[in-house]
Formats: sequence, C-alpha cells, structure tokens
Amino acid sequence: MHRTATSPVLRLLLGGAALLAIGAGPAPKGPTADLILTNARVYTVEEGQPWAEAVAIKDGKILAVGSAKQIAARKGAATKVVDMGGKFVMPAFGDAHAHPIFGGMSHARCSLHSGNTIEDYQRLIKACVDKTPGTGTIFGSGWNQTLFPPKGIPNKSFLDAVSKDRPLIFESDGHTLWVNSKALELAKITRDTPDPKNGTIDRDEKGEPIGALEESAMALVEPLIPAPTPADLEGAITYTARFFNSLGITSWHDASVEWDKNGSKALDAYQAAKARGTLTVHTAMDWHWNNDRGMDQLGDILKLSAKAKEIGLTANGVKFFIDGVIPQQTAAMLEPYEGTDVKGATQIAPDTLAQAVAALDAKGMQSHFHAIGDAGVRQALDAVEKVRGQNAAHDTRPMMSHMNVIDPADQVRFGKLGVAAIFQPLWACDEAYMRLTIERIGPKRSGYIYPANSIRKGGGLVAYGADWSVASANPLEGIEVALTRVAPGGTSAPLIATEAVTLEQALRSYTLNVAYVNHLEKLTGSIVAGKSADIIVLDKDLFRIPVQQIHQTKVLLTLFQGRAVFGKLDSVAR
Repeated sequence: MHRTATSPVLRLLLGGAALLAIGAGPAPKGPTADLILTNARVYTVEEGQPWAEAVAIKDGKILAVGSAKQIAARKGAATKVVDMGGKFVMPAFGDAHAHPIFGGMSHARCSLHSGNTIEDYQRLIKACVDKTPGTGTIFGSGWNQTLFPPKGIPNKSFLDAVSKDRPLIFESDGHTLWVNSKALELAKITRDTPDPKNGTIDRDEKGEPIGALEESAMALVEPLIPAPTPADLEGAITYTARFFNSLGITSWHDASVEWDKNGSKALDAYQAAKARGTLTVHTAMDWHWNNDRGMDQLGDILKLSAKAKEIGLTANGVKFFIDGVIPQQTAAMLEPYEGTDVKGATQIAPDTLAQAVAALDAKGMQSHFHAIGDAGVRQALDAVEKVRGQNAAHDTRPMMSHMNVIDPADQVRFGKLGVAAIFQPLWACDEAYMRLTIERIGPKRSGYIYPANSIRKGGGLVAYGADWSVASANPLEGIEVALTRVAPGGTSAPLIATEAVTLEQALRSYTLNVAYVNHLEKLTGSIVAGKSADIIVLDKDLFRIPVQQIHQTKVLLTLFQGRAVFGKLDSVAR
C-alpha cells in the first residue's frame, strides 16, 4: 500500500497535537515541576503545534509544554526555573546508524582521524609504535580512501616505511584494511593465497599482495588484532555516549553488534555501562547476521535479544550486509561500473535473505540492510516485498542504510513497502569520496545519488544517521548538507539540488523519525507531555539564521531524562 500523509504510520508520527494542545486555553492543574525552562523559542517537532515558550519537567519526563504563562502554573516551592532569554530549544537529536563501540575503540587505539595526508598518517602511526613497546600489533582506524588514488586502495609501502618489524593494521570504513608486510607475513598471505568468498586481496600486476584487504579478506589478519578487554568495550561505550551528548544526541541505533556462540561481549559492556549510569542515551541494537552461516543462527540471535530485554535494553534488530562499497567496486550494481564489465556482487543469496527476513518478521524482529549499490538496494527491497506478501500486519519497521545509488524504479518502493531509508546526509555533496563515486558509476547513475527528497515524496520515511566513526557525527553539519546538498560552508554546486529537503523535514529525520525506527517514538523524539525530557539548547535559532551557518551552531546544553549530560543549566540562563 502506498503510504500517504494520512497513513497510520505518519499519523502516529504527527499526532502530538492529540497528546497536548500547546498554548490552547488555561494552564492545567496538576503536579508541580522539578525544572522549568521558560522564555524560550521551543521547537517541539510536533506538527500539530510546533512552537512553544516553555517546558516543565518532572522526574525526568516532560510534564507540560506551552506558553510561559501556562507553564508558570507548574512552579512549586522546589522548582528550579531557568530563564532561557529567548534561546532556541528543541528535542535532542538521535542517530539512526552509528557504531558506538567501534567508534569509541577507534579513538582509544591508534587513531588516524586527525590526519589529512599520508605523511600525517605515518607520523601518527610512528607515535603509536613509539609509545607501545614490544613486537605486538599496532591496530587503529580513520584513514581516508581518497588519499590513495585512483581506486582508494592503499599500499603497504607507506606502512613499511614506519615499521617492518611489527604488524601494522588499520581500518577505514569497515570494508577495507590497510596492512604492512609484517602483517601479511604473519597471516601467511602470499601471491598464492586465493581470495576468500566475498573478499579481495588487492594485488599488483605480478599478483603480489599490495597491503589492502577488502570485505571478508579482512578476516585473514583478524587473529593478529588484539582483542579488546571488557573494560575497553565499556570504556568505548562511555566515550561515545559523552561525545554524542556533546553534539546534542541522546539516542542511537547501534548498527552492528558482534556476537558468537558464547554470547556477546558487546552486550555485556552495554549492561555494565547501564549499571554504572554512563549509558546516557536511549539505545537500539542490531545483531550482525553472519553471511557464512545459515538459518541456524536465528536461535542464538533470539536468545541474545531476550537477554537484552531482561536487562532493559532494546536489541530486536538484525543487520544484513548486502554488498560492499563503490570506490573498490564491491557494491552491487545493476549495470557494470563505468568503463568496465564489473558489477560487484551481493554477499548473501536472494533466497537466503528473503528466508531470513521472513523468519525474523515472524518473530517480531527488525531487519536492517547495508546496501550501497542499486542492485543491493533492489535485493533488499525484494526480500521485504516477499514478506509483505505473506504478512503485512507485523510492525517490524525494516530499515535500509547508505543507499548511495537508488534506481528510480525502486525509489517509490520504500513508501509502498514501509522500509525506512537511513541516509548519511553529510555525504550528499561534492567532496573527494563522492567524486570518486561519480567516476565509478558515470553521469547517468550519478543523478540517483542519495535521493532523500524523492524517497520522502514517495511516502517513504527518512531518518538520518552518521555512520560514525566513518564520518562526523555532528547532526548540525548533516542538517546543513541535507538542506543545501553542498559541503558545510562550501561554495560548490549542489549535488542534485532537487533532492534537498526543508529544515523542518531534516529536523524530524534527526529526531522523531530516529525514535520511530528505534521503536521508541512514544518515549522520545519530540517535546510533548509524557515523553522523556531529552532536550537541547543551541546558541543559534536554526530558523532565523542563513542556512550556511547551521554547521557553525553549537550545542550549549543537553538534557537526558531531565538531567544535564552536557553543559550546565545555569550557563544557559539569561
């Protein structure tokens, strides 16, 4: 069924007016607030009544929203009242696609994120080697593929120049590892080593490995990477929560949680962080579907999901990796890459995917697809369509991430099938990685890059997630690009200007729509009575500044469940 503005799903998202008529009539009588934010420009993200002047909070929840006069009636003897001096207040952001543990660990280990040249990487890696005595592996992440033209494939020679005596292994985006000669030697990877299924050992013209391992080939050096300790994993979650809070984010969707036959160390780390009080975000999680296993893994996943529920965490999603990435030509395309006969390939058979999605749907589990090429997108949509034909009643809310290229015939299917489109808006602009993508797919298909507005106009729900730490997690940068299709502060031509969205649409995609895909829209995502008091204060009013200044806007205060987790209440008072 085609999803329109009057569909049940959108009525659920837009129905805040039914919960509270903001600013309509006298203030209700009732309990007094612990905290009142008043004299503010409050954008609620509730379409029925998007603006207010004040918010009352009690016991971590929003008690009332309305005019300053209305909310003043909620003041009691112990109420703290903060005059906002007209500052801009809105719901805290969510992130529909993040890797909190990977990201936290990547910054805790040997981080290359601050480097802008190969020489920078060598300097950063040398510093890691120097401060880590012994002969063990140096592992890190954060290198940029565009620094390795023409195909984004790095060479071991740059790492060998730093050290030939100990293995050096560095991850980029979860699809490629950059390794030195010592790592290849210890992993016994030679010219005679065959490419594994769904993986590539990049080689020179003589067949010798050059130091890049793609997709499943990364597993060949996995035994050399030091396993994180439980303290490392918990620390990564805590680091990410604090960092995200500083950006105004109080909910995330962990897009791929690792597990094995013995359970999930990641889930244990989440449980520890929650018990310690450092998990200052609402969390939804996806279990990583192992493409090398069959349906037998479903039982293990269901047990893990049940365990998560017992400890108060939401882990009802399963992440399917359908294909790879475009620069290395591992993303699955309907037609060959420009100037080649290579189409890439999907990593899971269509029938297997459809069977898995159907089985998960029957158990009330959410499917989440990593699909980048237009063929990968179609395969995922086809799997959902088969399930919809069997049972359209289950509210499992399948979601698909990345979708660098979507064939026009498939753009309308998101709304028809109820598949949420999870875009990384910061990528939808003229930047180095995108130029590499356009070179690979050619001019015609470059007209179908990140078609966020087309998906939305077709009735599809769009939510935003940064894919951090692959890209910046700052929602304010993403919002600007979503509106301009130009890099933050940039002056280049927009990347398909017709695919830009409005500010209201972008804010919804970073708040209420994230809550919806996380099955948490009754808890968070907008400022309305009864929801968690997840609220941010910005130093600029997004509706009253030039759009090119949005990325410069700063978060002054982040409240999670009514408690300041970034900034101080008194510092934002007039």
